[in-house]
Amino acid sequence: MDRLDAMRVFVRVVERSSFVRAAEDLGLPASTTSEAVKQLERRLGVKLLERSTRQVRTTSDGQSYYNRCVALLTDIEDAESAFDGRVPRGQLTVGVMGVQARQIIVPALPSFFAKYPELRLHLNEDDRYVDLVREGVDCVIRSGNPGQGDLAGNQLANVSQVTVASSAYIKQFGTPAGLAQLQGHKMVGFHSTATGSVLPLEFDGDGEMKKIALPTQLTVSGAETLLEAARKGLGIVQLPYYAVASDIASGSMVEILSDTPPPSMSVHVLYPNTKQPSLRVRVFLQWIADLYRAIGQES
Repeated sequence: MDRLDAMRVFVRVVERSSFVRAAEDLGLPASTTSEAVKQLERRLGVKLLERSTRQVRTTSDGQSYYNRCVALLTDIEDAESAFDGRVPRGQLTVGVMGVQARQIIVPALPSFFAKYPELRLHLNEDDRYVDLVREGVDCVIRSGNPGQGDLAGNQLANVSQVTVASSAYIKQFGTPAGLAQLQGHKMVGFHSTATGSVLPLEFDGDGEMKKIALPTQLTVSGAETLLEAARKGLGIVQLPYYAVASDIASGSMVEILSDTPPPSMSVHVLYPNTKQPSLRVRVFLQWIADLYRAIGQES
């Protein structure tokens, strides 16, 4: 068995967590799949898999090697497709925050998969720094200043933000008519992994940006939790309009201080700048750009 075929066997074993199931998928004897992985381990000089009677799972080296194998095998398929006219295929791994995954990307996926039926997509909901090459991530979608100089990327949109609080919070604490009336109010603090601190509220008044840090009883580090905390009346927050549009429409959330709105939020897609993106990544980049452009026009 040559090296590429051994990689394909290894990838299938990892995906199926079983030598037997992988062998069935590939039409090979189970002993052949086991021997192929052993040959890879001997060649690399590392242990790739932890084997037990119940399951097979990757070691840390095995996970890293799996990510590289998936990328390599998909690139080979992409290269072949340029000559035989096949559509993009293979695995795409995209890092994205949960709110954007649920409210923007997932609702649009039926049309994406209808256009590219041979692509598989894994959405990794995480806003931490990601080593894209080592972790096998094709691209990440990030809000605000991406701050990752080792990556290439494009701005997808400028999304409008709003200052909101729940109707229950407004009933208890009142509606501030201006920034001077924020005294006595509280916010749900958002702890930024980029700055390592809680972000203040920001207000654009006549071209002058004002930052106000209100008292916090709760701080969070996830956008989804920030939204849920605001819904529970735990404080004032600033979020993209798309994230709270349905809450505002239903009356459960109230937009406040609309005369001094927060600055718009830039959204970027980032990918490794070490090589030309593969065909599967290129079609996703174009699709996501079109999707966010429409969101930006609506907000």
